[in-house]
Amino acid sequence: MVKSLSKIESLLNLMGNEYEELLSKSGPELVKKLGIDTIKTMVFDVLSGKNLRDSTETLTRRRLALLNTATVAMFLKGAETQPDFIQDLPQIAERILKQKRLSKAEKWVAQWALGLTGKALQNVLRDDATLLAEYRERYVTTCEEVIQESIQSFGALNGEVKLGEHAITELSWKFMVYLLATVGAQTLTIHGSDKSIHGKLFEPLILGTLLSILGFKYIPVADNRDYTERTFWLSSSTSEQRESDATALIKAGQGVRFDIGFIGRGNTEISLDKVTRFAHESELNDSKWFMATIIIVDRIGKGSQIQEIAQKVGGDIVQMSMGYWPQEVAQILHRRVGFEHPLVNMPRSEIREYLRKSISSIELLDFLS
Repeated sequence: MVKSLSKIESLLNLMGNEYEELLSKSGPELVKKLGIDTIKTMVFDVLSGKNLRDSTETLTRRRLALLNTATVAMFLKGAETQPDFIQDLPQIAERILKQKRLSKAEKWVAQWALGLTGKALQNVLRDDATLLAEYRERYVTTCEEVIQESIQSFGALNGEVKLGEHAITELSWKFMVYLLATVGAQTLTIHGSDKSIHGKLFEPLILGTLLSILGFKYIPVADNRDYTERTFWLSSSTSEQRESDATALIKAGQGVRFDIGFIGRGNTEISLDKVTRFAHESELNDSKWFMATIIIVDRIGKGSQIQEIAQKVGGDIVQMSMGYWPQEVAQILHRRVGFEHPLVNMPRSEIREYLRKSISSIELLDFLS
């Protein structure tokens, strides 16, 4: 029978309310925190061929390290508040997860305390709260087995730790197994969350900046678009076969759809699917427009034939890992539709400074509206 656990009402409160922001952050909040100059530098780096992950991984690592330390504090404060906190933690987490209208932050922390991520909750429990008790029992049993094996392999774990002015907490294998399981689930969640946040933030910023540099005028309003030459919009919501990340109109009857993703060399089949996803014609203002397709990915594996295959079906794939790849985009447009722009024939030695000056005058925040 589950005993009353009334002392612990919120695991998030044990971490500290100031850490809730780290669990609920969004793209616009990241821009505000980093500053537009830093964001422009990161966009410039990507346009110059640098890996966005090099910059965002540092942000993720800092966010994760702060949450890791807050989790340790949560365990120590919980043990002070309730002597049997570690023993009861799975039951506390189960009870919290059964509540309705939980904030995302509170739900995440409770999931982690059971070694779960959001995806695991969907796949293992199929989002069915009635299965939580059964899962919790299996989780506790598994942890107990690991604890006994650890004692047999390494001996008993003893020690004491003190957090600031809080009471001393005794260390044990149970404390460490539950803590490390929580941190493990936390790490998986934050990496997945940041990948989504950074993609949603930087994909429109990079595409919007690229097309602005190429001389296209941004149309921010989704409805009543002025379909004229040298204009573009992001995340098209017209009656296309499938929404593209950006659509640019070059001249009467000719345009190009862009799809961008930080897809690595191991996902080339996804890249090819993107090339063939969009129709070659589109209805705009009751007129037919021929639409080429350019897919922008991080990089393509050595020996891949995907670029040749893409060209046969009327598309092109550009790698962001290539230095000054915006010139390649300009050259593709020139080759396909006679697009004229200084980048088409610009010497490589001049491209870096050209990109830097162009970005300085672009209002990047417009692309996040």
